[in-house]
Amino acid sequence: MSAAGRFIAVVGPSGVGKDSLIDALSQARPQMRRVRRAITRPAEAGGEAHLPRTPEGFAQAAEAGAFCLQWHAHGLSYGIPADVQGDLARGVDCIANLSRGQLTHAARAFPRLIVLHITASPEVLAARLAGRGRESAAQIASRLAQAEKPLPEGLSTHRICNDGPLQEALAAALTALSPVQA
Repeated sequence: MSAAGRFIAVVGPSGVGKDSLIDALSQARPQMRRVRRAITRPAEAGGEAHLPRTPEGFAQAAEAGAFCLQWHAHGLSYGIPADVQGDLARGVDCIANLSRGQLTHAARAFPRLIVLHITASPEVLAARLAGRGRESAAQIASRLAQAEKPLPEGLSTHRICNDGPLQEALAAALTALSPVQA
């Protein structure tokens, strides 16, 4: 029997490039499952490819057990589909953009949790948030104020700076996910 897969939680502040890094990792490791989150955001709103839900539809899905992990942030609801557990049991690594505030819950839900903590300077974050055009100046300020939230202790966490070229962050993430065996 193969070992259980790892749940790779990519976390960090808004605008740090989590989805870009997940895209690059998914291309570099096509055998890894990129988890599409259910989000109460219309598909046409942009951002990551997600499973759009209305607030009512999200609540119904949650009540029916459709998510193995769910949370609320920035006025939206997010859910990790429950079928992830089956893939993990079959030895498939799964990667998802996750809320830093959910890491303690994720550690209980996913015994082989790996955290890729993506960081960038405040100037880079502000420029990226403004460039995507989804938030007002007040919303950007609110997101920047949350950028330095600490992570829970005791997790397998790898800090990756994404201030420069994406290929540098990708190389660091690949190294974190495949450390050299002594």
